[in-house]
Amino acid sequence: MAANDEPSVSIGDVHGSTFAIGSHARAESHTNSAPQSDEAMRELLEAVRALRADLPRLRDDDGQLSTLDAELAETEGEITRTGRAPATRIERLRALLGDSQAVVSLLASAGTVAAMLGNMR
Repeated sequence: MAANDEPSVSIGDVHGSTFAIGSHARAESHTNSAPQSDEAMRELLEAVRALRADLPRLRDDDGQLSTLDAELAETEGEITRTGRAPATRIERLRALLGDSQAVVSLLASAGTVAAMLGNMR
């Protein structure tokens, strides 16, 4: 087979990727950098954690607080893993806080999270 008749492989952009080729190949990737986060996300993470800590103080008669807590947990995990919460998650959390407003307005931590979400666009 001539050199120009050999098949070609295109992997695309592999910047920041780790890969191995071959039957016994092994690839490892070690990064020492933590997820990047800006100050607003760090503050939101603290506020989300405070609200989650306060929620058990309230009675959850209709399950709204359980739903809110689950979304707060997802938000906390997302910010911890990636340093950011995507706009769609922020919108869902904002809506849940609005739905639970009568109950969570009793908590200062809910007001903090709601205020911070209102400032994020």
